[in-house]
Amino acid sequence: MIDWAGFFVVAAATILGAGSIVLFFALGVRLGAEGKDPLRGGEQRRRLGIVAASRVCYALAGIAVLYGVYLMVPYFKH
Repeated sequence: MIDWAGFFVVAAATILGAGSIVLFFALGVRLGAEGKDPLRGGEQRRRLGIVAASRVCYALAGIAVLYGVYLMVPYFKH
């Protein structure tokens, strides 16, 4: 018999996990482009803050990927 409740939990977790990785990476790309665009103007401190936020988004995407690998690889569960 198929455990449909378990199936939907796994499906929801997969969609949310993949969506969060894509969201963080895309936001990092967008913020990086905004912070390095010379035509945007603005003060240097604001642009550095945007670039720093971009790097934080990249780090969050990387952490999410590493956590997913940790959950999948049985060697790490000792």
